[in-house]
Amino acid sequence: MRHPIRSAAALALILFLGACGQPAPQSTGAQSTAPAPSGSDGATATDAPAPAPSSDAPTNESWTAYKTKDGTLTFEHPADWVVTDPAGTPSQGGVFLAVSTGSGKQLATLRTNLVTGAECTTKTPYSLLDSEPVPALAQAGTTPRFVFEGRQGTDPAKTGPLAYGITSGPEPTGPDACPIFHFFTWPPSGASFGGAYDPMLPVEGATPGPDTPQAYMETQEYKDIKRMIMSLRPVS
Repeated sequence: MRHPIRSAAALALILFLGACGQPAPQSTGAQSTAPAPSGSDGATATDAPAPAPSSDAPTNESWTAYKTKDGTLTFEHPADWVVTDPAGTPSQGGVFLAVSTGSGKQLATLRTNLVTGAECTTKTPYSLLDSEPVPALAQAGTTPRFVFEGRQGTDPAKTGPLAYGITSGPEPTGPDACPIFHFFTWPPSGASFGGAYDPMLPVEGATPGPDTPQAYMETQEYKDIKRMIMSLRPVS
């Protein structure tokens, strides 16, 4: 049985601590969503047509494609969002970029070359709000999933951590789950692409702002984030 998590105060979630021991992000580099010159070794962003509309598809039709600087991965995002690459010190030469709204609200980070081993020493009540497979990132017969999930904090009166991202881990069973570790298997070790939901931060186009994760899932921002993260795939 899954336990819903009440929304209250702001959360302070750092998604990728503990499991990988990666360094904290440093000062951001240049922001880029424009195409690189022909023949450039740098990252590129090119116009990409929006997928055919469906009943639950986002209405934002102005999207662009971004290719990581190492040329291995690509994803789509709304054209008015900003990709900062690098967003910190990459792990062992991997990718470390951040995606933000035009107003500067960080929505997700993408990192590769991460060490993904993690020990589960404690379990807490959890809430799985959204889950969908990402077949383009399947490795060795395992298909990772996009998930939006939460954990109960130490203070039941306050909001526990809530996060969205890609995971290769199995879906929790029973009433409790390990801490949130959003990593997926990717050569040479692992990668992550996701972010945290903070009910205290404003959401563009939503007035009043959503104060529960369920309400946030109905916003255009969440739908665009999910579409962006699920569009991640290897460069052909």
